[in-house]
Amino acid sequence: MEGRAATVLVVDDSSAKRYLLVSWLGRAGFATLEAETGGEALARIGVDPIDLVVLDVRLPDLSGYEVCERIKTDHPATPVIHVSAHAVDAADRTQGLTRGADAYLAEPIEPEELIATVGAVLRYYQARQRAELLADRLTKLARTTLAVNSAPSFPQLMTAAATGAADMFGTPAVVLAETIDGMSLAATTSGPGAVPVLRPWPLEEDDVPIGSTLREGVDPAEWPMHDWEGEKELAVGVARPRADRPPIYVAVPPRALVEEAPVVRQLAQAVAAAVEAQRSLHEEHRIAVTLQRSLLPRRLPQVAGLDLAVRYEPASAQTEVGGDFYELVMLGDELLVAIGDVAGHSLHAATVMAELRHAVRAYAIEGHQPGAILNRVDELMRALLPGELATVCVLLLHPGTGRIRLASAGHLPPLLTRDGEVEYVQHTAPLLGVRAERPADLEFVLPAGATLVFYTDGLIERRDATIDDGLAALARCARRVDDDLDAYCQRLVVELAPTEIHDDVAVVAVRRR
Repeated sequence: MEGRAATVLVVDDSSAKRYLLVSWLGRAGFATLEAETGGEALARIGVDPIDLVVLDVRLPDLSGYEVCERIKTDHPATPVIHVSAHAVDAADRTQGLTRGADAYLAEPIEPEELIATVGAVLRYYQARQRAELLADRLTKLARTTLAVNSAPSFPQLMTAAATGAADMFGTPAVVLAETIDGMSLAATTSGPGAVPVLRPWPLEEDDVPIGSTLREGVDPAEWPMHDWEGEKELAVGVARPRADRPPIYVAVPPRALVEEAPVVRQLAQAVAAAVEAQRSLHEEHRIAVTLQRSLLPRRLPQVAGLDLAVRYEPASAQTEVGGDFYELVMLGDELLVAIGDVAGHSLHAATVMAELRHAVRAYAIEGHQPGAILNRVDELMRALLPGELATVCVLLLHPGTGRIRLASAGHLPPLLTRDGEVEYVQHTAPLLGVRAERPADLEFVLPAGATLVFYTDGLIERRDATIDDGLAALARCARRVDDDLDAYCQRLVVELAPTEIHDDVAVVAVRRR
């Protein structure tokens, strides 16, 4: 009804009475429509733009009470005022109001009384409709805020924002923001239910203050990334969380606005907060990965007679560093290989990981064998890091003879592959941090041409599969060893690890030529 005169449908079988009512309403500024019977009135409701019905109680086909009940059943937001020259006693008025009428006027009716009653009923319904509209939009705003904050990526965040805006306002919508990498992206949608379109679009950062504002009367030509189909102007919500951050824009037609209810601006604020959170998450993750990589070996040793390769992938869904580590270093005429995983994902886990890695190196340099190394690291953990748990596998390999001495502390078994045959090297022992007796070291020879693969649980563990399923999948995938050992490790990660890595993945491969 905004922007036009309210339309009143006058229903009466008396043409003289209809003429009189229509005249009064017309002089008061209302648009009017007429119906002679109840059936004709019901046919017009829902087809013509009718804001209120003035309804005679006695009609030739249906009673006014029945017509009112049908209107309220099918169109509960349409107000009805009963008028009658015959049904004028208290019982009639009571029945009319009980069966759905919003007011009841008994003739003779004064023009001022009719106009005042129509105005009062319309004001109530307009306020009610506005409150219902605002409540609906706030509910959808909460739903959209949850969606944008739950989005795992920037494109999905923009898609959720555009979808939510179109659903919230029932109009086309455009959301414009700068990605974490500095590229501007626009998400456009033609209306509720339409699939948003994402496209790069230049973001001209004009003088936007910190906070949120609403711009009205914006020329649609300034937003050509979407065909606004004749819209003469736009309303644009703008939000900027910090001076060093680009603004976020939400553009919709002005009919989306509700007076004194800046939902468009609130949506822009919600999107800006979600973008800022995702930006911070990305920056923290990048810093965390840089820290984690700095705690791992910078380069692999060059060892005559051996090929070495490593593949390490940090968890893509984690902002905190993990506890996976590996070590390859020549100590005299033997190669020390170690791989481990500290429980947890946090800066603390990474700190424990660094301490364990350096402890393993230090005890190995002192000349201890793998089992003795793990015993000393276990004592160190229980003394200095009580309550911490870790799995570790350590071995010493003589490149010339292939002789291996191996000890494990609860770590997943290495995989030995040769000529298309695979087997797991089992050495069962308790985790580090658990006071328990440990078995003797395992000794064997790595044959010429054979490859040993070490890994952490992120490579094979899945929420929808058992650990045995993961080990079987690794055995199938690792059976064929690529000539390029780096490509081999990469293939294992690509084929076995999920697209979104939820746990760190470390793979170490050692091949004896």
